[in-house]
Amino acid sequence: MTTRAEEIEAGLTTVRHRIAVAAEKAGRDPGEVGLVVVTKYFPASDVQILADLGVTDVGENRHQEAEAKAAELRRTRGPDQPLRWHFIGGLQSNKAAAVAAYADVVESVDRVKLVSGLQRGARQRDHPVDVLLQVSLDPPDHPGRSGAAPADLAALAEAVTAAEELRLCGLMAVAPLGEDPAEAFARLAAIRREFTAQYPHATRLSAGMSGDLEQAIAVGATHVRVGSAVLGSRPTLK
Repeated sequence: MTTRAEEIEAGLTTVRHRIAVAAEKAGRDPGEVGLVVVTKYFPASDVQILADLGVTDVGENRHQEAEAKAAELRRTRGPDQPLRWHFIGGLQSNKAAAVAAYADVVESVDRVKLVSGLQRGARQRDHPVDVLLQVSLDPPDHPGRSGAAPADLAALAEAVTAAEELRLCGLMAVAPLGEDPAEAFARLAAIRREFTAQYPHATRLSAGMSGDLEQAIAVGATHVRVGSAVLGSRPTLK
């Protein structure tokens, strides 16, 4: 019978191969593309297995779940084997400080209102919290739209840059449902070019998930966020 560790290792091997092939096809070094394994709804034991397999970055969408897992892994792994925790879900302003207290990277910053809370939480740490600005690739009138409008990125970037405990690192985006991700990510690449011309140090680009990581890598993604392709279908009990 296949063990859970063997299942995860097989998924991880497949995804790493996909990343390498996509990078080489785009004329890029596969080492330029980092993998963030999204562990939403999966148990802390799976995160432990990932860490044992060499994964250094994991992503979570929900604050309560993320906070509990981060605390558990700190207890079991200790300070010598740290994981980098990425918060990638929608962020409420009243939870921003709590998220910044444990998340090493907050990828879903989409409005200035979040910055003061993130700064308060980051003050509890001995190093700055990395911030990615989530930019929307949806039409302006899209229902349930998440992410900042491209025109609002400069004001948001200035607010993050002014916060000493935060470090502006780049952009994050999700391809809209029902659209060819290659077209969406082509728009993202143009947005990124304009953004990095103004903020040349903020070169990180988090884009691409299980179904569209190849298209994201083709336009320059430096990190892809993959859950099901590594860990399998999410548990039905949440």
